[in-house]
Amino acid sequence: MSQRPQPGTRLRVRVQPKASRNQVVGYRGDTLRLRVTAPPEGGQANEAVVTLLAQTLDIAKSRIEIVRGHASRDKMVVVWLAPEEVRRRLEAEAG
Repeated sequence: MSQRPQPGTRLRVRVQPKASRNQVVGYRGDTLRLRVTAPPEGGQANEAVVTLLAQTLDIAKSRIEIVRGHASRDKMVVVWLAPEEVRRRLEAEAG
């Protein structure tokens, strides 16, 4: 059984599935907006969210977990990376 070295950074995420491309749109208030090309069926959009965040943050997919909202556009995602580093990397991508 593995233990995480620190509690993760919690992100509120709003996902637009079946978009024309995968994209980090940026923050609207305290919610990170993402677009993914995958449909919201069979967990495809959730997998696309994890993949997009992993690529954007330059971390392994295993360091990202959707903890709430698996069947919703509004999700809570935990990222095992320092909060200020998450924000910096996401803003650099969206900006």
